[in-house]
Amino acid sequence: MIDLSVDIGGIKIKNPVITASGTFGFGREYGNLYDLSRLGAIAVKGITYKARGGNAPPRIAEAASGVLNSVGLENPGISAFIDMELPNLKKFNVPIIVNISGNTIEEFGIIAEMLDDLVDFIELNVSCPNVKEGGMAFGIKAESIYNITYTTKKTSKVPIIVKLSPNVTDITEMAKAAEAGGADCISLINTITGMKIDINKRKPYFENIIAGLSGPAIKPIALKMVWETASNVNIPIIGMGGIMNWQDAVEFLMAGADAISVGTANFIDPFVPIKVLDGLMNYMEENNKTNLKTMKIF
Repeated sequence: MIDLSVDIGGIKIKNPVITASGTFGFGREYGNLYDLSRLGAIAVKGITYKARGGNAPPRIAEAASGVLNSVGLENPGISAFIDMELPNLKKFNVPIIVNISGNTIEEFGIIAEMLDDLVDFIELNVSCPNVKEGGMAFGIKAESIYNITYTTKKTSKVPIIVKLSPNVTDITEMAKAAEAGGADCISLINTITGMKIDINKRKPYFENIIAGLSGPAIKPIALKMVWETASNVNIPIIGMGGIMNWQDAVEFLMAGADAISVGTANFIDPFVPIKVLDGLMNYMEENNKTNLKTMKIF
């Protein structure tokens, strides 16, 4: 019998297939398509303390083998999320990961405290590349990552996942800082910074100039960073970045990830997470793998 379960911070999720923050809304958009309880967990779109209108359009642009996005963390704010969105999410029998962003270290702690006992996991977004406040400045400094993680761990009993930016010199330094701060899990990678220029208007395509690149174009980079991180920390890793099918997911698990997250692929085919789950199960059966730990090759 194959055991697909994963333990993250003392909470066991039934399988390793998670939907990535920012690509699955609050579950409403996908709940009518398939049984969300089949998923290992759902990571909702990023939440901030106050409501955000996000960046001015255009916000999305296709790139070679990927997508550039400059959404800017549009969201209703933490209070509205708790009152309006969380009750609907709780109708599904699936663990909830709430991705949060703060303008200050203290704000991360305030949001985490408000979510305490209401959700299953909190994911700290210290690495969003398309907002002007916080974001990248936090994600590229090990000291900031440590302080944010430490602060949220003090204010919440919920397992803390730290989402790391690939836009750094040494990903392992950031991972170690998160672990030292008390992180229960690390997720990586977030999008890679990029840009697009409108040659007819002779100006940047995005008002914010830079945007985040996701999709299959970043998979080799993500895979390398997951492998590097797995070799340097002793907490679970959620691997993501260009996972488009079950074969991609298997690569991440072999590289050292304990779970995987499907993001951009949801926009192309909303059933990809289920196809990944089914494909992974078939692969493990055919290769006599009894649990996810036996998938790792390093």
